[in-house]
Amino acid sequence: MLSTGAAAQSSATLDKAIAEQAGTEQAAQQTQSRVDQLDDEARRAVNEYRAVIQEAQSLKRYNEQLALQVKSQTDEMHTMQTQLGQVENTAREIVPLLQRMLTTLEEFVALDLPFLQQERAERIAGLKDMMARADVTIAEKYRRITEAYQVEMEYGRTLEAYQGKIGEKTVEFLRTGRVSLMYQTLDGSDSGYWDASAKQWVGDNSYQNAVTAGLKIAKKQAAPDLLTVPVAAPTGAQ
Repeated sequence: MLSTGAAAQSSATLDKAIAEQAGTEQAAQQTQSRVDQLDDEARRAVNEYRAVIQEAQSLKRYNEQLALQVKSQTDEMHTMQTQLGQVENTAREIVPLLQRMLTTLEEFVALDLPFLQQERAERIAGLKDMMARADVTIAEKYRRITEAYQVEMEYGRTLEAYQGKIGEKTVEFLRTGRVSLMYQTLDGSDSGYWDASAKQWVGDNSYQNAVTAGLKIAKKQAAPDLLTVPVAAPTGAQ
């Protein structure tokens, strides 16, 4: 009986020891699992921290770049404001100059040989209207006025034939640069020229052949040739 009781007690003790060992192992496994879990959480935290740091650095670089762009745009705005001020000053100086150029052109045409009078008068009237318009830029006004000057300069280098009227009489005009302005009736019976000194038309059939030849040359109906034309004597000539 004693032997059986001792054996039973030993078996119970062994079972308890085994159970305690199993419990210890289970606790160790749970602890290790918890450690592993904490390790994973720590790694995630580190990774998240690194991501936040990278994002912060990226945002910092972006803000620095944005600040540079803002500064550049601000500098550009200041430059543009300065340039606009200069343009306004230039405009204030150019407009009176253009007005003087237009007045000079009008006076020149009035004193010039009386050729293409309507065309030239309409050109000047158009320029006057343009100068009063706010929707036309200073650059365009300058271009149009200088273009008109170029047209007038070109008249001095060309030979031209065109029809017009002297009073009620329709004639063909022959302009030889700005040297002379002659005419001939359509039937060729009368010829004459503009006397710049007297400011009037003078009938003179002695130039009839010259006018006829000049009209043919101007119309490309004959080859260029020398022409005899009336020239006003210099002021003070005897």
